[in-house]
This record gives sequence, structure tokens and C-alpha cells, in this order.
Amino acid sequence: MRKSERLNDMMIYLNDKKSFQLKHIMERYAISKSTALRDIGSLEEIGMPIYSKPGRNGHYGILPNRLLSPIVFTVDEVQALYFSMQTLSAYQSTPFHLSVATLKQKFEGCISEERKQKLRKMELIFSLSSYQSSNECKYLDQILHMAVEEKVCEIRYAKGDSLKRYYAQFFDITSAYGQWYATAYNFQTQKPQVFRCDKIHAVEPSDQYAAKPLADFLGDAREMYREPDATWFEVEVSGKGVDLFHKEHYPSMALYHEHGKHIIRGFYNQGEERFIASYFLAYGEALSSIQPASLKHLMLERLDTLSSHFHTL
Repeated sequence: MRKSERLNDMMIYLNDKKSFQLKHIMERYAISKSTALRDIGSLEEIGMPIYSKPGRNGHYGILPNRLLSPIVFTVDEVQALYFSMQTLSAYQSTPFHLSVATLKQKFEGCISEERKQKLRKMELIFSLSSYQSSNECKYLDQILHMAVEEKVCEIRYAKGDSLKRYYAQFFDITSAYGQWYATAYNFQTQKPQVFRCDKIHAVEPSDQYAAKPLADFLGDAREMYREPDATWFEVEVSGKGVDLFHKEHYPSMALYHEHGKHIIRGFYNQGEERFIASYFLAYGEALSSIQPASLKHLMLERLDTLSSHFHTL
């Protein structure tokens, strides 16, 4: 391993540590004591806040620092990070305190003028699809923090014209069509519940209930969401239906490939009948069969309602 590669890997290795011993560096990189000392000196020169603690149990310490030590990226890695970052510009809110414009400026400040011009040309040619959303989610960073810290929250949530109070523990944050959603375990109903983040008006820690380990929520999602009286369904789709499934589907369903057929299996709870019927109507002629018959009837009723609506236009 070349010295530049070793120093880069060493910065990543040490970045989240509070202390280390010289022998750890020597063993990890199979280098001599004098080489390890020179490498540590090089890290100090480029800004890593390392200090030595002499004595019988001497070691090296690393001062707390919110600035990450510089990491060396390849040109391809920089380009991949640059365009991945661009997707954040579609969101009114993110869980991070950042400005995409400032990030772009920092990226461009680290590369040559020639590379900068190439990146700007690539921007004209290459884009990642995203959905613009004007909804602001004021508490997105707090939701992420509460989920990571495994804390129970008191949530004030807009439902209709009123604010409702929930006691819940967040464990999943997703985005769809430019909108943020957070899933939490509702301690009052003892069921998972999805919250639209822009409708959350307050998030505060609560000791009303004992928090659960995050691992409890990361099992089979279908088992967590399914109620005892849920209705199971099985829908066969064409290749086009497979594409539609991958574009949008829900934790309560999964796609299977059996004997040359594409089958979506899952369930819907009471109160979700209209939603699931509308979801599968979007597949149109990509549907080959629908089970149970009650789901098919729901879809036909939905079609009749839509047809009546269109006739009144």
C-alpha cells in the first residue's frame, strides 16, 4: 500500500476514535515504529487533531472535532457524490442542515478548473429524476435524531382542522414523490403508523412509555403491519406490471417469480380496501388475474365511480 493510500485509510480508521496506541497502527498496516510515527506526524500536518499522552500507559488522543478529516476521493467518486447530492435540491426540507448550493461550491473548490468545466457540462447532459415538493418539514432532523437515539416522542400531528397527540417511537424515514414520510410505533394503538412529515407540528422527547430497541422494528415488515383480520391477496402481472411494482409498492406486498409467472402477494387491513383497489387499478392491462374475488369487485366498483364522475364533467 502506498503512503498516500495508507494515510487516507488511516484517517477513515481513526476519524471516530477518541484514542489509539502506536502498536495498533503498526499491526493494522504492517509497518515499523518509525514509519508509524512519521505517518502520525503527516496526519497532524494535514489537520487531524492528534496529541500524545506520555507515561507508562501512554497513548495518542484525538480531540473532539465536528470537522471531518480530509479524505481523498477518486475522480469517479467525486462525480458520483456530486450528482447524488443533486437529488437533494428537489426537497424543501432535509434531515441535514445544509445548502446544496454551498455543497456544490465546496466540491468545485476541491477540483481543477478543467474538471469543474467537465462537471458543469455533465450537468447539462446527465440528470437524476426527482419530484419537486414545496412542503416544508420543520422537524425532519429531530425525527431522525429521535429514531437514532431510540427515544419515545410526543407528536403533535395535523388531522383535518385539529392537532392530535401521539406517543410514538420513529424507526423509518422514507421519501416518495418529493414528500417525506416517517414510520413510528404508536404506543397507544400498539401498531406501526406512517406520518407525513410536513403535517407534524411538534416533536418532543417523552417518558410516557418505555422505548423499544430499534432492532425490534427491523424484522419482517409485513408481520408488523398485518392485523389479525387482514385480507390476503394474490395478483398476477405481466412484465410491464413488474416495472410498475418496482416503481412503487408497499411493505405489505412482495413480488414473486414462479413457473414463468410474476405474482404480487400481500395483504390489506380493514379500512385500506379503497386504497389497495386504486393502487392495482393503475396497473391496467398489466393485470392477468386477481384474487380474492372481493378485491376484483372493489376495483370494478371503483371503476364505476370514476366512470360516473367522468360522465358529469
